[in-house]
Amino acid sequence: MKFILDNIFLIGIALISGGALLFPMLQRRGAKVSQFQATQYMNQGKTLVLDVRDVGEFAEGHLPNAKNIPLAELNNRLKEIEKSKNAVVITVCAKGVRSGNATALLSKAGFAQVFSLEGGTDAWKSQGMPIIK
Repeated sequence: MKFILDNIFLIGIALISGGALLFPMLQRRGAKVSQFQATQYMNQGKTLVLDVRDVGEFAEGHLPNAKNIPLAELNNRLKEIEKSKNAVVITVCAKGVRSGNATALLSKAGFAQVFSLEGGTDAWKSQGMPIIK
């Protein structure tokens, strides 16, 4: 007991840092797919690639056949993609953070198979995958 009281500050720091490391894993961000898995889904057809970046980012380059709805507008524009509720939806952003949030939003809205592209368009480009400008 004396050890704990003498080192309460260090124990607190260890608990807080451990919690900070676990926090990203505990957040529900939805399922992720690799570039390879995304390509397989896209080749099978009936896959919606939803780019949630801003219009300017989208214009600089995007995945083939991607539809652009910025994350800030997604909740208000769900009707535009309503017909894809039973299809595979792959959300895309620059690094995979915004698309993770979009995946959670779409899952709550009743979309059956929603995935976030792991690493976003940055990882997609680094793998030499096609980008449309």
